[in-house]
Amino acid sequence: MLSPLEDLLTRAQGRLGQDAQVDFGVGGAFGELAALLSGRNGFTVFGSAVQVYRAGTPGAGPELGEWNTGELWKDTFGGLADDVFCFGQDVLGTQFGILGEQVVLFDPETADVEVIGKSLQDWAAWLLADPQANATVGLTVDWERTHGRLSPDQRLVPLRFLALGGELELDNLVVKEAAEAMRVRGPIAQQLHDLPDGAEIDLNVE
Repeated sequence: MLSPLEDLLTRAQGRLGQDAQVDFGVGGAFGELAALLSGRNGFTVFGSAVQVYRAGTPGAGPELGEWNTGELWKDTFGGLADDVFCFGQDVLGTQFGILGEQVVLFDPETADVEVIGKSLQDWAAWLLADPQANATVGLTVDWERTHGRLSPDQRLVPLRFLALGGELELDNLVVKEAAEAMRVRGPIAQQLHDLPDGAEIDLNVE
């Protein structure tokens, strides 16, 4: 019987980077990630819906090390993203990451963190439990049926952020380069982070 991570890999498409031996020098979720990338260095699952970053160059889409530097996009979040090591994302740029000994989601609109589990197995099981909701499969299929397939460097961004009452509909979405998709949300996330539901704010958008 396949483990959740093995099951997810049977659904994977493409190979975003060249073959590589990845070693973070630690175990736990980082050890799982190293083994995953050593076996298949970057890939997508469910079409373009879920992307796992490649390690090293050349390749397609974001590169794992560069993606986790502050200069590419994390600096716009004012430190809120610094401790999350991001290894992938869904079609809306929600980051899949490792924080301490936990695997988490990082919301680019609010910088809020949600714990999925303690392993990549937990993450894979969570994706497979409800691909429509957890892996943004339905939204991706609807978008690509109308507008064409996203490249590995592209993600979707709500014109009116979901956290500010925007609807998850095609006419409220626009394609942006992946890092830019994060950078445009960083300054807003700093202002929305940890606000209670229904709070009134005066957004400062530079």
